Amino acid sequence: MKKTLTAFSLCCMLTPVVFAASSRQDLQDRIDSAKVVLDQIMGAQDRTIPLNILRSATCVAVVPGMVKGAFVFGAQYGQGVVTCRTGHGWSAPVFIRMAGGSFGFQIGGQSTDLILVAVNDRGFQDLLKSKFKIGGDASAAAGPVGRAGQASTDWKMSAELLSYSRNKGLFAGIDLDGTSVSQNREDTELYYGGPQDFQNVLRGNVAVPSGAVPFVRDVAHCFVEARHQ
Repeated sequence: MKKTLTAFSLCCMLTPVVFAASSRQDLQDRIDSAKVVLDQIMGAQDRTIPLNILRSATCVAVVPGMVKGAFVFGAQYGQGVVTCRTGHGWSAPVFIRMAGGSFGFQIGGQSTDLILVAVNDRGFQDLLKSKFKIGGDASAAAGPVGRAGQASTDWKMSAELLSYSRNKGLFAGIDLDGTSVSQNREDTELYYGGPQDFQNVLRGNVAVPSGAVPFVRDVAHCFVEARHQ
């Protein structure tokens, strides 16, 4: 009985996150949270993304507070933002959803900040798709950590995306195989006040909204600065 109640509680916890409609303020809060996550992670000098990965990045996705719960069947759901490198800086952001499930005999729940880094043009093309699955449609690997050192070059040969997570202050690569990533067209349309083509936005053809400037500026600072070190 206790296990049944636990499973029900986790279901109730995840369901509002999945189905609640967003307001424009919710979307601005999501972008602001993504900036905070990026600031905090990049500020951890000895436990952050290696310089050679920062230099190679074509796109960056930040998913603040991805919710994970588990009772025999695991579940995870999160919403975040993506910006991509263009010929004249970094693009305006678009909104994405991440969702996945896993089998596991465990009980519990947690909230985790996620970062996905596309490290080549294939990763960039993945993020232009309406939906793809990590480990199926797109190859991904748990990203190496350590700003001072240079990451192994193995990921250049095998991965389109590198994934990272932060939980309770710890930052490390994470295996997201089986997780689907999809365009959140409803939220993107709401934020921009009308329909927007994801390819058009991520290729830099849409001006960065004023509310997203601090986030995009932070990405540019972190990833462009790395090219000069």
